[in-house]
Amino acid sequence: MQLNNTGLSNQAAWKAAGYQLPTYDRTAVSEITKKNPIWIHFGAGNIFRAFQANVAEQLLNNGSLDRGIIVAEGYDYEIIEKINHPYDDYSILATLKADGSVTKSVIGSVVESLVLNAQDNTSFSRLQEIFTSKSLQMASFTITEKGYSLQNNQGEWFPAVAEDMKSGPVSPVSYIGKVTALLYARFKAGQLPMAMVSMDNCSHNGTKLYQAITAFSREWENNGLAAKGFYAYTSDAAKVSYPWTMIDKITPRPSEIVEQMLKNDGLEDISPIVTSKNTFIAPFVNAEECEYLVIEDLFPNGRPSLEKGGIMFTDRETVDKVEKMKVCTCLNPLHTALSVYGCLLGYTLISDEMKDNALRKLAEGIGYTEGLPVVTDPGILNPKDFIDTVVNVRLPNPFMPDSPWRIVTDTSQKLAIRFGETIKSYLASPVLSVSSLKLIPLVFAGWLRYLMAVDDLGRPFELSSDPMLSTICPYLSGIVPGETIDAAKVLAPILKHKDIFGADLYEAGMDGIICDYFTELVSGPGAVRRTLEKYVL
Repeated sequence: MQLNNTGLSNQAAWKAAGYQLPTYDRTAVSEITKKNPIWIHFGAGNIFRAFQANVAEQLLNNGSLDRGIIVAEGYDYEIIEKINHPYDDYSILATLKADGSVTKSVIGSVVESLVLNAQDNTSFSRLQEIFTSKSLQMASFTITEKGYSLQNNQGEWFPAVAEDMKSGPVSPVSYIGKVTALLYARFKAGQLPMAMVSMDNCSHNGTKLYQAITAFSREWENNGLAAKGFYAYTSDAAKVSYPWTMIDKITPRPSEIVEQMLKNDGLEDISPIVTSKNTFIAPFVNAEECEYLVIEDLFPNGRPSLEKGGIMFTDRETVDKVEKMKVCTCLNPLHTALSVYGCLLGYTLISDEMKDNALRKLAEGIGYTEGLPVVTDPGILNPKDFIDTVVNVRLPNPFMPDSPWRIVTDTSQKLAIRFGETIKSYLASPVLSVSSLKLIPLVFAGWLRYLMAVDDLGRPFELSSDPMLSTICPYLSGIVPGETIDAAKVLAPILKHKDIFGADLYEAGMDGIICDYFTELVSGPGAVRRTLEKYVL
């Protein structure tokens, strides 16, 4: 069995192996898509193939959509050359369910793939042709948050950006420079409207995309490199919109277990590759079953009926509320709590942690008991139902190889949002008291114990990367588990960091409980386990 047009002509073999196949006429869909495209996506990676391409696949199968997606890759061209083209733009989605079952689907909704490379005349000319089509409604993006960044930490343009700013839209090199050049072609074709939809997992993603594109359009117009009115065109939401979105789906890198399963089915040539830019990708993608995509409904040239595929459309305020619900209460705080204690207790998988009664109770308590009273309720998603899914389906999923060591990375940059907003809500509440918070302080104390780089059995380990390690770790360097310490004296300089915790924990009155917890956590081997069980069970 081969994943291409020829191999898929033998549908009986695929169906016998348990694969769901496209039921639409892909040749007809391809023809109308290329002639009158409505959706182009930038970023040909795993999240796109597991989520957006699968939504389009479902809609094509049930007749709600008559056109597929054109995908363009602007960072790692090898994805197109080695994963898209050899397989006629087909891919396989293995949906890994918490009950241990796997659904295998052949995805054919991507009908054309291109490199976003202005030096490739054939590909870039085709992209310009697509962008000047009146039918085009949206360009979506999964290019990671750094894809929208134009400047370094000193506020200086990155070299490729600086060069593009000077040379204009003729032959840009930077990612956003290339995208803006395509928008310029659309501007010159009659200021045609469309939506630019970031679907990356970062806060206020539409604004990040807007700021990046308009930085180019403004500079080019001011320098006489683009016609007058281009900046106004890219800034006018009635012409070019930048909706906010919230996306949530775990899509790990291609799994060896899934690869072997597909090979056992008889599939050939489906092994993952690692590109020269270190992208780990395969003709198949594996992902969890749960997925959420909420989009601000701001589409000046109309949009496909993606709500029929489970995508939610709403206003900007609601998108923001959904994001805060996820990040500040219902998912990310639970993940951080598990990552901290998972590292201390020797776990390598989050799913295994959920089999540990104490760790499960910690996650549930942070979500249900301490988070829900102040949760931002977006209305379109029920916060309690969301947590139910997190603790009962998503986190325990044995197929999700998520490591506490990965999640604990950069924790100092996450605590203020993941827990600080809850603390501030309690401080501002006329009916709630911050003194009732017992588990969030336990996470803070656990994180400080983690920073000692010694696990609960006294074994040293290497800390995951974090920009604040050099600032905080020296305060903890002299502590030896089992020796008497003055926690209040040791932790005082740390607990005052508003930028880390989102509040001055002394002013919030939380210093005492954190110091008490920390004293217990460092009282000797096994103290982490004893302390955790003492306060959560």
